[in-house]
Amino acid sequence: MTATVGLTMALVLIALLLLGVPICISIAISSVIAGAQALDFNMMLQTGAQRTFSGISVFTLIAIPFFILAGNIMNQGGIALRLMNFARLLVGKVPGSFAHTNSMANMMFGAISGSGVAAASAMGSIIGPIAEKEGYSKNYMAVINIATAPTGLLIPPSNVLITYSLVSGGTSVAALFLAGYIPGIMWGLGCMVVGYFTALRLGYKGDSQKITLALATKITVDALPSLLLILIVIGGIVAGAFTATEGAVVAVVYSLILSIIYRSITWKDLKRIYAESAAMTGIIVLLIGVSSIMSWVISFVNIPDAVGDMLNGISSNKIVILLIINIFLLFVGTFLDTTPAILIFTPIFLPIAIQCGLSPVEFGIVITYNLCIGTITPPVGNILFVGVKVAKTSIEKVIKPLLPYYLVIIAVLMICTYFPAVSSFIPELAGYEATLK
Repeated sequence: MTATVGLTMALVLIALLLLGVPICISIAISSVIAGAQALDFNMMLQTGAQRTFSGISVFTLIAIPFFILAGNIMNQGGIALRLMNFARLLVGKVPGSFAHTNSMANMMFGAISGSGVAAASAMGSIIGPIAEKEGYSKNYMAVINIATAPTGLLIPPSNVLITYSLVSGGTSVAALFLAGYIPGIMWGLGCMVVGYFTALRLGYKGDSQKITLALATKITVDALPSLLLILIVIGGIVAGAFTATEGAVVAVVYSLILSIIYRSITWKDLKRIYAESAAMTGIIVLLIGVSSIMSWVISFVNIPDAVGDMLNGISSNKIVILLIINIFLLFVGTFLDTTPAILIFTPIFLPIAIQCGLSPVEFGIVITYNLCIGTITPPVGNILFVGVKVAKTSIEKVIKPLLPYYLVIIAVLMICTYFPAVSSFIPELAGYEATLK
């Protein structure tokens, strides 16, 4: 029964996606059809409706629309330019200075907005034209922008990690947020190392701009209010001053106040931002709801146990099993967006990862990291396409230069997989040992 249900679900889902049916509808239909093989069809419809409702009736879920709204306000609020200037102040004298500025700014802005696409769009639009005037190749700048933009999906606050928390059975959001720091920073720094040696090969020098103490102070003071958002939101969540949901509301209020102070948003802009945030929220919430049906069917027919038995049949070595899971997730990430992939595959692989010695927090970082790589790989990498569009170049011209970055990014993934202390170190320091058992 398990094999039949699993095969039916996979075939129907793939067929519907190939036909161009929206992912949320495809998940719902394939889950109901597969589940009907184990239950009466009418009973499956009733169960599906109940699971959809219960899947979205979670208080933590309210954090997602507020973080989306905060990110959209920041995209329009003049914050990106201030962070770019601060990043340039930090790494401007290093060879390939604009590439490193882009990398640092992506890590900071992505962490604040929680969106890799927003980071790639904002920083590519601001830094790219300036770098091109300074003699930098637009393809070189596009590559570094694309390679480092996903770091914001790992460095908190991250809607992807909130989604994982929900589908994994309530893994601590605060612990997940803290666990994302080191892997996200390692991703960004690894790309900066590649960018440095590439800059040496291409002959790019450091920034010739003279930075006086007065200018450095002004740049730092301008960026400080934006950077404080991270400290206020994440610090408040970790300290227990407020929940992740309340932290998201704080982020909205804080970013709105900043934008008003900077005078970078009009009432007309706010109306559009609210509409865009509501539309994006609707998509994500619907995905979470229908994916709850799939998660229930997967659990009901014991698909994780069957997959675990299959992997154990291939090898009993935990290193090999985790490698197979990584390879599969890397492949899936090239075709599925991050959120639906998290919703579909977490219930399948989380029990296996736990058997291999990873905690839910550690596996949350591994699966998120894998799927973040998919955002910068063809055929459907959304950050890849945004980065190319912003730089006014083509995918064909950036794929080959991206290869060394892929190698470094995957190397960091292997470190996070086989040395999970990389992810758990900060949560343990903060007193979240119980979530890492």
